[in-house]
Amino acid sequence: MILDEIVAWKRKEIPRAKGERPFADLKAKARSAAPVPAFDLRQDDEVSIIAEIKRASPVKGPLRPDLDVAKLAQAYANGGARAISVLTDEKFFQGSVDDLRQARGAGLPILRKDFVIDEYQLWEARVMLASAALLIVRILEQPQLAEYVAIARELGLAVLVEAHDGREVERALDAKAPVVGINNRDLGTFAVSIETTAKLRRFIPPEVVTVSESGIGTPGDLRLLKALNVDAALIGEELVKSDDPARKLRELRGVPPPRPEPLRRDGGPHGG
Repeated sequence: MILDEIVAWKRKEIPRAKGERPFADLKAKARSAAPVPAFDLRQDDEVSIIAEIKRASPVKGPLRPDLDVAKLAQAYANGGARAISVLTDEKFFQGSVDDLRQARGAGLPILRKDFVIDEYQLWEARVMLASAALLIVRILEQPQLAEYVAIARELGLAVLVEAHDGREVERALDAKAPVVGINNRDLGTFAVSIETTAKLRRFIPPEVVTVSESGIGTPGDLRLLKALNVDAALIGEELVKSDDPARKLRELRGVPPPRPEPLRRDGGPHGG
């Protein structure tokens, strides 16, 4: 399974990172890191969108060779995204820490999306000025998961705790996850169905923020999630591949395009 390959690689990658930047140095840097925007996903009138910056997929390969991170992040902000998710894994997703830095220029909260198996990575996320980090239930033992949720809280770092089935949702809640993500992708077959969110949403109490992930690409999907009282949707490939990501976001949200500025009598903008 690809997830096992990724975790095996992280077990080699993290010791190298610690060799380049000792944990004590990283902690000192994190404690003096600047404030970041709050990872606030709840809105009364619509499902918030976490728009993802993703260069490649282990299954599909490169998604957009000409991807300009800063430009895409600004398009997401212009289209009304509530937050931006950035893949920072290099080997499998062709991402980088620099991608996250560039995305911050759009002014939105940033979710560092990587495969966290060591608390070192949470401190890294804080130094990167991410607002949140991803924790995947399936790759963490329960004591480790609960510990990482607590460490993130102490760091002022939000966490999106990702589950794939009912047992994993239960584990996320037992770890006191403030935000639970329901991944609609079956990690065995890679089939995607939004019905996974419909099935699992009822197990998450109202005080916990719920995020639906994967397979969301139409206004109808967003309306279904709203009816299910889902707080946010994480959307990646539909936006990354779009010729006009800002317009695509507005279409998904059901928001009309901005009206063109009126023309002046001389043919320029702004009447007068």
